[in-house]
Amino acid sequence: MTLKADLLPSGVLYTAMPGILVVLWSTGFIGAKFGLPYAEPATFLAYRFTLVAAILVVVAALTRAPWPKSAKAYFHLFIVGLLLQAVNLGCVFFAIDLGVDASVTALINGLQPILVAIIAVSVLGERTSAWQWFGFVLGLGGVAMVVWRKLDLGIGTPLGMSLSICALLGLSIGVIYQKKFCEEMDLRTGTAVQTAAAAVVMWIISAWLETGVIDWTGEFIFAFIWLAFVLSLGAIILLLYLIRRGHAARVSSLFFLVPPVTAIFSYFIFDETFGPVAVIGMLVAVIGVVLVNRFS
Repeated sequence: MTLKADLLPSGVLYTAMPGILVVLWSTGFIGAKFGLPYAEPATFLAYRFTLVAAILVVVAALTRAPWPKSAKAYFHLFIVGLLLQAVNLGCVFFAIDLGVDASVTALINGLQPILVAIIAVSVLGERTSAWQWFGFVLGLGGVAMVVWRKLDLGIGTPLGMSLSICALLGLSIGVIYQKKFCEEMDLRTGTAVQTAAAAVVMWIISAWLETGVIDWTGEFIFAFIWLAFVLSLGAIILLLYLIRRGHAARVSSLFFLVPPVTAIFSYFIFDETFGPVAVIGMLVAVIGVVLVNRFS
């Protein structure tokens, strides 16, 4: 990213960024569940990505942000946009639309640190200590405990579960690809290109599979604004920034905390209950993340 030193976050803000990312990312699953009753998944995301890309282009123009200088750079940005946004978010939205519980979708996405850690060792040459692997195992166990009851009840359809796994793969591969090929991108123009690529894909899917009709209710408008501005402009850029500043495996370990936080939001907003086992799972996940970050 090309930013002046005085624009970089202070020490306190940078320390708080991982926690902010977890909370923001968790609300994405809640926002999807809020808005999907009023719009089809691809149509919802097509409008969302188009708005975000347009805003970023304006911001880039006003701040004179540098654009990529080669076709190869644009290609890499397109790939990351497809993986992190079109595949990951697209599959999450379709899965939730098919009845998969928000917490279950978050759980499957929560397996991402394991895949990233394995891929990062061979692709990025990152070293993972025994304590970090132990942290991954704890995080995985904690995440599983949080939504064990929901999985045991078989909530969701086989297709929905499969799409959740596709979302996991898109997120995991996207994080590694971003770290390896898009390290030097400017966050304003780079994210604009990535989001525009995702928008094109969603418009194609919307025209192919959906009616394109939206019921502009108050709930949908709130969900749309939240997901467009807070998630796409906030969480995605924050994720890319943290990937640049730290190891991919370390940043990915934060996703172990998303399912527990999503479960808490789901409890208060949608009355999705969870018992003592889930509470213990949350604590185990937290300990896992602490170990991964402490020994990185």
